Amino acid sequence: MAFALRNRQELDSDQFTEMLEHSPAKAAQAILAAAGQGLVEAQLLLGQILLDGRGIEKDPGLARRWFAIAAERGSAMACNMLGRCLEHGWGGEVDQAQAAQHYRQAARTGLDWGLYNYANLLATGRGVIQDHATALSCYRQAAELGHAKSMNLLGRYLEDGVHCPRDVHSAQRWYQRSAEGGDFRGQFSHAGVLAAQGRTQDALKWLQQALEGGNANFLRVAGPALELAEQPEIRRLAQAYAARLAQLQAQA
Repeated sequence: MAFALRNRQELDSDQFTEMLEHSPAKAAQAILAAAGQGLVEAQLLLGQILLDGRGIEKDPGLARRWFAIAAERGSAMACNMLGRCLEHGWGGEVDQAQAAQHYRQAARTGLDWGLYNYANLLATGRGVIQDHATALSCYRQAAELGHAKSMNLLGRYLEDGVHCPRDVHSAQRWYQRSAEGGDFRGQFSHAGVLAAQGRTQDALKWLQQALEGGNANFLRVAGPALELAEQPEIRRLAQAYAARLAQLQAQA
């Protein structure tokens, strides 16, 4: 990937990554210049740094507009990010139905994140009619592309036998792959399997990783669940989950 700048020089992806790390304001200006010249990838990146406030003043509304511009020009990831803005109300009103349309558009290109986000709405019936069969299909497609979060949710469908034959062994394999892929919910699911097999120390390792990577919503549910564990070592870890949740809430 290369960005054309106003002086017609080019900044390749490695240079950009280094610039963003060491001089985010300079990188932001380079992205802004390239986005203004119509480079779709730069428009997508400009939306992201405006959303994050990295190297440039945070402006979710403007981020949403740049995602829309890049989406109109064919960027599947921009469609996905525009969907996220609409789903969560970043930079404007919440519109779950419009979010679903953009996720569906991204999903049709085979984008793993588009498949995952569209499946989430289908599974919960937000913005669309609830459709577990299509949600399962999307999660499976994304999981097969290597999407760790989708692996965990595919595992749940398989474990529970929701709109598919129940297959506990396949579910466990997907949980393991999700955990190894870095998804904190997958790590928690995989730890549950290990704990049930009597592999408490292995379970504790994955629970610790889930603790370190988990967000507040996850910790709010996972902590009380650990309090019900048979193993005292795992029950004690619930206190660490509660402390981490309190820390995240204080930072919010």
